[in-house]
Amino acid sequence: MKKNYFLLFAALFGMLAVILGAFGAHGLEKIVDAKMLDRFHTGVEYQFYHSFAIGLVGLLVQRNPNAYYVKAAYAFILGIILFSGSLYLYVFTGITKIAMVTPLGGTAFIIAWGLLAWGIWKTETLNH
Repeated sequence: MKKNYFLLFAALFGMLAVILGAFGAHGLEKIVDAKMLDRFHTGVEYQFYHSFAIGLVGLLVQRNPNAYYVKAAYAFILGIILFSGSLYLYVFTGITKIAMVTPLGGTAFIIAWGLLAWGIWKTETLNH
């Protein structure tokens, strides 16, 4: 069986979300104000959701490796990097221009969910 890198990415992004979430809950509040802490938590939350989405897509790719699933997984990965990553960088640096990248990550998430839906729609049979 071929190595499933999407499942690996899901596990690594999930692990990183736990680490960052713990840091946000136990250390970051001493460093940044409440508004920045809220932004950080938003990044962690979206990273968690989309780590699970990457894992789901990784499992779907194992059963039916269609191009829509693969593209969806890459778009989820890009979304985490751009959306959550830009929020983390913004919180740590305070450079407001970094936050301009965040909507690009959100757009990548929307595209990913659309690709996933289309891939499911185009799949003639789902093995139960």
